[in-house]
Amino acid sequence: MKTVSKKHTQNLILAAAISLALAACSGQNKAKEKDLDLAEYEVTEVKVVSQDNLVSVEEELGPVSVKSLPRKKVAPTPPKLELNQAGPATSQDQLTEQGKITVTGSRLMRAEGGVVMHHMPSPLPPTVDRENYKQFEDQAIQNVLNNPISTFSIDVDTGAYANVRRFLNQGQMPRQDAVRVEELINYFDYDYPTPDNAGQPFLANTEMAPSPWNKNAHLLHIGIKGFEKDASERPAANLVFLLDVSGSMNSPDKIGLLKSSLKLLTQQMTQNDKVSIVVYAGAAGVVLEPTAGNNHAKIAQALDQLRAGGSTNGAAGIHLAYQLAEQNMIKDGINRILIATDGDFNVGTTNFEALKELVEKKRKNGVSLTTLGFGTGNYNDHLMEQLADVGNGNHAYIDTIKEANKVLVNQINSTLMTIAKDVKIQIEFNPDTVKEYRLIGYENRKLKTEDFDNDKIDAGEIGAGHTVTAIYEVVLQGNDGWLGESRYQKRNVKSGYSNELAFLKMRYKQPDSDTSQLLQWPIKRDLIQPMNQASESFQFATSVAAFGQLLRDGQYVAEFNYDDVLNMARGSKGQDPFGYRGEFLQLVSLAKSLAN
Repeated sequence: MKTVSKKHTQNLILAAAISLALAACSGQNKAKEKDLDLAEYEVTEVKVVSQDNLVSVEEELGPVSVKSLPRKKVAPTPPKLELNQAGPATSQDQLTEQGKITVTGSRLMRAEGGVVMHHMPSPLPPTVDRENYKQFEDQAIQNVLNNPISTFSIDVDTGAYANVRRFLNQGQMPRQDAVRVEELINYFDYDYPTPDNAGQPFLANTEMAPSPWNKNAHLLHIGIKGFEKDASERPAANLVFLLDVSGSMNSPDKIGLLKSSLKLLTQQMTQNDKVSIVVYAGAAGVVLEPTAGNNHAKIAQALDQLRAGGSTNGAAGIHLAYQLAEQNMIKDGINRILIATDGDFNVGTTNFEALKELVEKKRKNGVSLTTLGFGTGNYNDHLMEQLADVGNGNHAYIDTIKEANKVLVNQINSTLMTIAKDVKIQIEFNPDTVKEYRLIGYENRKLKTEDFDNDKIDAGEIGAGHTVTAIYEVVLQGNDGWLGESRYQKRNVKSGYSNELAFLKMRYKQPDSDTSQLLQWPIKRDLIQPMNQASESFQFATSVAAFGQLLRDGQYVAEFNYDDVLNMARGSKGQDPFGYRGEFLQLVSLAKSLAN
């Protein structure tokens, strides 16, 4: 029997590798051996384990030469050729060190000291986009004569803006259902007046000017800013980090960014605070028992040890996190769970209504919930938003470490410290002066008229220093509106309030109260002014509102385009200490290029 030297065997296999690579590049996978066609047979495993007991490859196969063969030949199930000596198992690293050869399939890899042949992996399947968004339609046009009252809950979430930014920075236009215009507007801070004390947690600011995209309409701008508290006034916090470490989180923009983000937050914690960490994958567990907030090294070490893998039993993690939060409840303090995940729950309780009921129940016990979304491809935006809504918390999407710094450092008081809960807005338009209206955004926040006075109905929370903006587009009497004239619905009786456009009412509860308080203001006709005389806050918010509508197909903005948005935003950029508004200009420019 002829034997094959190690060097000759390596040369033989390397020659086969080169031929396969060349065939793949040229589109012709052809090979021929003496009396054996490699297009029909694949060497699935060849192991040279002992130099003293080699089987002759040439005797089995003969000298190898590579020639062109037809590519379309269908390969039958390949016979398995194994050259191996019985004996104790040897690790792959040891084989590599000894210069020994393992051949599996047709993929070749060279390592120091030898050649290691691995199974060729199956071709990667096409990327499947499993991101989940709630489908919704834009707010409908309302005839004041038939529907004079508009009621909605405030929204301080900003997740949609960061998610839209992620889409654009990846070179694609965002899904329309990923664009919640109110969250784009509320991403930015505005210079609204603030109350002098927390007794009245916020003030309302109203302005009105002609619409820049509809000559027959005006924009009514309602701005609210919460009472600002110094960081030293923040009460002690009992925070439970509920972290998704399932396999779906195994990428740098998920588990890697998650760890870096929460380290930023822990640097803001003091000795009066407590931090716990619960993780979940196929099961859930506590990886950090309640620890003093100023023990930054211990918290960071627990975060560094996290690794992603397995399925996603989010329900089990939520139950355990609430149990830990309730065991360490701080009276008159901040008791909150921060869940960081892509929202891809796939085992355990996947009934999201049941999860929402659990979060709502625990909210009533004094534990709130904030959601931090991460990642792409399987991001469950719908679930993240819903859980935060019923958990008396807020939802943010973390696409960069810069966004983490904004949400968890610069705005930590707004994120953690609630100054008013169940905040509702109701506006009644005067049919004497207003013909039609539409609310821009807040599609997921609509309330029934009767919900406004019902203290059992949940609504949004506002944190210390938070700003909330709502914009209505209204058509005044005497102007052409969106709706056709009605034959029978005519108003002949005047109200006696011809100098008023609308009446604004707001309800809210103190954080420790279950009884709402009412604030109300008339909106007078003399509020109207030219847009170029309106405040920078009004003008910039209007440019963001236009941008959001364009991303959602812009059915109401007529010929207003991205260039108009850019011009308006540049003229009202104002002070921009963190560069958020400058970044907005870049995103608008990018969207313009992608849309074209």
